[in-house]
Amino acid sequence: MTPGAAKQGFFITGTDTGIGKTLVAVALTHALVARGLRTAVMKPVAAGAMPTPEGPRNDDALELLDASNVKAPYEDVNPWLLTTPAAPHLAARNDGVTIGVEKIVAAHVRLAANSDLVIVEGAGGWLAPISSIATMADVAEKLALPVIFVVGMRLGCLNHALLTREAIRSSGLPFAGWIANKMHHEMPLVSANIDTLASRFGVPPLGIVPSGSGGGGGGGGGGWGGPANPRAPESPPGTARRRAMGGRGRKKARKCLSAPAKSLV
Repeated sequence: MTPGAAKQGFFITGTDTGIGKTLVAVALTHALVARGLRTAVMKPVAAGAMPTPEGPRNDDALELLDASNVKAPYEDVNPWLLTTPAAPHLAARNDGVTIGVEKIVAAHVRLAANSDLVIVEGAGGWLAPISSIATMADVAEKLALPVIFVVGMRLGCLNHALLTREAIRSSGLPFAGWIANKMHHEMPLVSANIDTLASRFGVPPLGIVPSGSGGGGGGGGGGWGGPANPRAPESPPGTARRRAMGGRGRKKARKCLSAPAKSLV
């Protein structure tokens, strides 16, 4: 990774929704902040909103903001907030809007101007549709950031991971590395699966998130497989999800990703 590329930030993608992208993005943000870097965060597209005193907000975006040491308007952190927890292009259609990449790029420019780097978390997988023609890959390409790829280690992940890696390669964007997330429950032969991906990718994972650390809950937050109302409206922003994930698990993730953060920048 070149110093110039590292200063721009990173785009976090994954094999699917609910595989720990937010977990990894938050942990990396904490690690970079601990190194004294002004680390801004961004969730360009988020499907699933909850009411707060400040207006509608998305849980993943709030978690990212909690980890960041750069103050920024919520609208820059999350330019496209969609009401329904569904695939972004469908949630946008339901809200009567069309997601435009230009709004995302403009917000990113403002965030980058006031930070050393920006951690950008995608929605769903690499090719998740955001409009009738665009996907999350188009967002990543417009932002021109190195890509960090999170693999949720569960049955079927090898095919998903290899297809996603090939799509990232085809985009021409720098590949900063990949992270294996063992999810809530460790799959059979997980080490052999990780070794298989390391062999196919040609590089070992930047880090391995231990099982039970959080992430991979099967929707909710910024994913679109969870319940329509994953949180009671009276809950303060972010508290219910953080209680569900567990502070101990989050600390595990931060610990295992602190060394990768040093190598990335």
